[in-house]
Amino acid sequence: MPFVTFEGVEGCGKSTQLALAAERLRRAGRDVVTTREPGGTPIAEKIRAVLLDAAHTALEPMAEWLLIEAARSQHVREVLRPALARGAFVLCDRFADSTEAYQVGGRGLDPTLVAALDERVREGLAPDLTLLFDLAPAEGLSRARRRDSGAGRFEAADLAFHERVRAAFLAIARREPDRVAVVPAGGAVDAVFERAWHVLARRFGSGPS
Repeated sequence: MPFVTFEGVEGCGKSTQLALAAERLRRAGRDVVTTREPGGTPIAEKIRAVLLDAAHTALEPMAEWLLIEAARSQHVREVLRPALARGAFVLCDRFADSTEAYQVGGRGLDPTLVAALDERVREGLAPDLTLLFDLAPAEGLSRARRRDSGAGRFEAADLAFHERVRAAFLAIARREPDRVAVVPAGGAVDAVFERAWHVLARRFGSGPS
């Protein structure tokens, strides 16, 4: 069954869009699993808490990346593969594209090293479709900071970091146009959802409708 990931910069609305997609799929009678990265398992959620804590200013980029891969290893084994094996429609908030965008594009880590370990951790698992919710980072950060009480560790990074992240996401979309669909994320939530749903319905035929 389909494995669909939701990606984008901070504040792009991907988590809201994932919830809306899950609701419509469930109304259509689908077995839907929603999950997120980093996180999705008890151990991975503890790692997530470390990664997002704004107090952890001393966390090195290499350590950050390795923690993300550790969380992903648990997630792939405990959640993603079992759900797909039983035939669920899996919707995941962030996956490997975020690692390339944030840790390679944003932090500047070696792309060859990151790709090699990430491929091993994923054990060949890759999304059937990725919805990339594209938004100017300045607008996304403004949304995120209004939504949350205080910025998390990633939101606290400077605008230049988030511009690099967005550029990396768009580069992935250009490299893999058959997998990654860019969804403009500005405007009303319902309008953005209809754009995203159109992509899902077109890709999976009558399945999501």
